[in-house]
Amino acid sequence: MTNALDDKTIVRDYFNATGFDRWRRIYGDGEVNKVQLDIRKGHQQTVDTVLGWIREDDNASALTICDAGCGVGSLSIPLAQMGATVFSSDISEKMVGEAKQRAEALGLSGNPTFAVQDLESLSGKYHTVVCLDVLIHYPQEDAARMIAHLGSLAESRLMLSFAPKTLAYSLLKKIGDFFPGPSKATRAYLHREADVVAVLESQGWIVKRNAMAKTQFYFSRLLEAVR
Repeated sequence: MTNALDDKTIVRDYFNATGFDRWRRIYGDGEVNKVQLDIRKGHQQTVDTVLGWIREDDNASALTICDAGCGVGSLSIPLAQMGATVFSSDISEKMVGEAKQRAEALGLSGNPTFAVQDLESLSGKYHTVVCLDVLIHYPQEDAARMIAHLGSLAESRLMLSFAPKTLAYSLLKKIGDFFPGPSKATRAYLHREADVVAVLESQGWIVKRNAMAKTQFYFSRLLEAVR
């Protein structure tokens, strides 16, 4: 539990300080360095996959969606534009402020709804809960607890992305290439897919779809689980 508190504090402080400016640029469309551009492209692949799955289902306007760890709104904003009712939260006050500004600049008022909240303090019920690129900041025990909590909020679907723990990626991480240079600022945890699936199945979820986004410096496994 202490480690969880430490990790949350690290994440909150980082994304409210130097990390905010760095990741706001990465998740934006301005000029960035090659590593940041590579990460931007990888993250966008994950976002686009989620949006693509929802488009395939052709029912966005009927959905209530919780975007847990919304960052600057990269997913929340297009979901709202698709007609979904979106509740967006992030542990970082600065990230939420940026997301609000981006939504307002696009004429979105009142949807998404934004809040500064710790993932584990979220409440309510939503058709779909999405949590992208958050679990990398937490070790498996804490991630498992977070997944279980997110699952308790979701009525029909849970979408999660995580950095997969494989031999190749573990070696990359050890030699410092997984998050190189200035892009590394919080603890980076890899998770075995089997462990994530086990947590989901223990809560009654079944993995329906999966995808992998991979660039030179970004690796993310995406799972869609349904009841």
